[in-house]
Amino acid sequence: MNAAGDRLQGTARRAALALPGVSHGHPFTPGLDVYKVAGKVFLIVTDDPDEQIITVKCEPEHARAQERGYASITPGRYLDKRHWISLGPGPGITERLITDAVQDSYDLVAERLPRRDRPSAR
Repeated sequence: MNAAGDRLQGTARRAALALPGVSHGHPFTPGLDVYKVAGKVFLIVTDDPDEQIITVKCEPEHARAQERGYASITPGRYLDKRHWISLGPGPGITERLITDAVQDSYDLVAERLPRRDRPSAR
């Protein structure tokens, strides 16, 4: 476990929980903390101290640009590697980048929900 990984994951968790209509739990395995909006996954945080990553939904073109720009951003673990990216601690991975990635993922999922299921702003 390292401090940078703890900060990355803590920032992602706080950003997710600040968004409207978010729930979280461990529906797949105890080692994956899953965040959802209206039952749809937008963030996965690993609880494995040896692999401190987060995985978020991302437009494919943006995902490839992020992967080229940061060594610690890779195709998403656990999900479709075209539409998901995983972020680990490393050079250039700032709190702002993490918060933006979580917000963008949430927005992608929420905008595809039927209007009646979209959360209202707080």
